[in-house]
Amino acid sequence: MVFHLAALPSVPRSLKDPWASHAANVNATMRLLEACRAATARRIVYSSSSSVYGETPILPKTESAEPRPRSPYAASKLAGEQYVLAFARAGLIEGVALRYFNVFGPRQSPHSAYAAVIPVFLRAALEQREAALFGDGLQTRDFTYVDNVVDANILAATTPRETVGGSVINVGAGVRTSLLGLIELVEQITGRRLAYQRLPAREGEVRDSLASLERAERLLGYRPHVSLAEGLARTWAWFQGRPSPAASRREPRAGVPAAVAVR
Repeated sequence: MVFHLAALPSVPRSLKDPWASHAANVNATMRLLEACRAATARRIVYSSSSSVYGETPILPKTESAEPRPRSPYAASKLAGEQYVLAFARAGLIEGVALRYFNVFGPRQSPHSAYAAVIPVFLRAALEQREAALFGDGLQTRDFTYVDNVVDANILAATTPRETVGGSVINVGAGVRTSLLGLIELVEQITGRRLAYQRLPAREGEVRDSLASLERAERLLGYRPHVSLAEGLARTWAWFQGRPSPAASRREPRAGVPAAVAVR
C-alpha cells in the first residue's frame, strides 16, 4: 500500500519554475510507479488536486468535467494522475486518484512566499500584522480540513478494487467560501481583527471552486465530518502553541521531488 502525497506545490511557484514542478510532480511519480511495480506494491492512492479542473463554468466541479489546467502545477498533477490511472488500466497496480480541494490544518507552514491562504491569515491574526489579499476577495474556495482528507485516503485504501480501482474522486468539504467570508470567520474564531492589503489577482488561479462529493459518497462512503469553522478553530489552537518561526521555516528546495506538502 502506497499513499503518494509527495509534490512540489503552489501555482505561483510553478509559473516561476515550471521545470521544477514537472520534475517533482511528474518524473518523481513515474519513478515511484516503477518502484511500486518492482516491489509488487498493488494499491496506490495518488494525491491529485482540484487545480486540474481549471476555470469551469459549472459548479460544483464533477469528476466528469474536462480538465483544463491553468498552470504548470495543475498540468503536472494531471499528468501524474494520468500515469497512475494508465498503470491501473494496464493491470500493473490498483490506482486511485483523489483530487484535493484546498486542504488546511495544523503544521501547514505560513512562512513561504507560496504559503496557502489559511495559514497566512492565521499567522497575520496571531502576530497582528497585515495579510495580503489577492484579487477582490469574492473568489471562492472549498476549504477542506486535513482530518477529512485522511479519512478519504483510508477509505480509498481499503475499499475493494472492484469499486474504486482506476477511479478519480473529489475530496472536499462541499461548501463554498469567499476569501472575504474566510476573513470574517478567522476574526470570529480568533477574536482579533484581521487587517489586509489588497493586491492584484495572481496569474493561473481560478475564480471559483467547489467539489461535487457525489462520487466520493457513492464509492467510498466519504462524508466530511469536520467543518471549516471547527477546522479553523483546531488550526488556530495549534498556531497559538506552535514552535518558534525559525523551527518551522524550512522550505523544500526547487526541484527536490521529496517535498511533501498539503495544498
